[in-house]
Amino acid sequence: MTNVLVLVEYSEGELKNSTRELITAARVFGDVGAVVVGAPGTSEKLQPALAAAGAETVYAAEADFAAEYVVTPQVDALAGLAAALQVPVVVAAGANGNEVAGRVGARVASGVLYDVIDIRADRTATGSIFGGDYIVESTAGGTSPVFTLRPGAVDPADQAAAGTVQAVELPAPGSTAVKITSFAPAEKADRPELTEAKIVVSGGRGVAGAEGFHDVVEPLADVLGAAVGASRAAVDADYYPGKFQVGQTGKTVSPNLYIALGISGAIQHKAGMQTSKTIVAVNKDEEAGIFEIADFGVVGDLFKVAPQATEELAKRK
Repeated sequence: MTNVLVLVEYSEGELKNSTRELITAARVFGDVGAVVVGAPGTSEKLQPALAAAGAETVYAAEADFAAEYVVTPQVDALAGLAAALQVPVVVAAGANGNEVAGRVGARVASGVLYDVIDIRADRTATGSIFGGDYIVESTAGGTSPVFTLRPGAVDPADQAAAGTVQAVELPAPGSTAVKITSFAPAEKADRPELTEAKIVVSGGRGVAGAEGFHDVVEPLADVLGAAVGASRAAVDADYYPGKFQVGQTGKTVSPNLYIALGISGAIQHKAGMQTSKTIVAVNKDEEAGIFEIADFGVVGDLFKVAPQATEELAKRK
C-alpha cells in the first residue's frame, strides 16, 4: 500500500541526493511510492538505489516522449496517481519542483505548501517566510496535499524497502504542452552542485572582484570539497556567474557547513542560507548582520583569514 508519493530526481542515471531526502521526509506518512518519469528503462536502473533509500513501490511512468516535454509528463504521472490513491505528494523545492507542485495541486484540488523544511504525519509543515523572519506552521487541505521540500532541510536516512516496480501509463501530452526542441548538457563541474552540496563557501561584495573568488573563495572551497556560492551583490557586480547566487532571488541552500566570506548579511541573502546546520562568517565589519545568525564569526580581513584556513586545511587533509 502506498501512503505518500515522491517525485524522483535523477541525473545521468544516478539518483540525486534530494530524492533520498524526499523519501526520508515522506516516510512520516507511511509506505513511500517513488514516481520515476523518464524514458523506458529508467526505473530499472534507479530501482536498487530507490529500494535502499526506502521506496516501497517504484512507479515507472515511462515513455519515449517523457524527456521531450517540460513539466507536463511529471504532472500527468503525479496527478493521475494522487487522484487514484488520494495520498500526499512530496517534491523537491526549486524551479521545476514548484512548477510541478502547483499544477498537481490544481489538478487534484488540494493545497500546496512551498519550500517547507519539515513535514509531519498530520499533514502540517514548517516553513520560513518573509526572508526567514518568521517560522510558520501550515496545513494544506484536500485529499492529496502537495509539499515542496527545501533541499538540504532533511538529513537522508536510508531504510531498505521492497522497491517493487509498478508500471504506470503515461498519457501523451496535449497540443499546449511545451516541447524541448534541442538539448545541450551543461558543462560538467568539478565541484558539487550548489543546492545538494554538504559544504558551501560563498563570497560577497567584500571579496572585491572576480580575482577574489578565484584566489580566495575557490581554493577554500576546493580544499573542503565544497560548492561555491555568491551573494546577490557579488553577482550584480559581475564577480561571479548568476547561477551561483544564494538568496531569496537565487538558490536556497541548507548544507551542513556554510562559510560566508565578505558577506554583510542582507535579509535577502539570509533567506537563502540561514537553515544551514553550521554557519561561519568572516567579515571585517563587526556590526555586519551575518554575525547575527553565524555560529562562528571571525572579525578580520578575509584575504588573510581565508588563505590561512585553506593552508591549514590542506596540511591536515
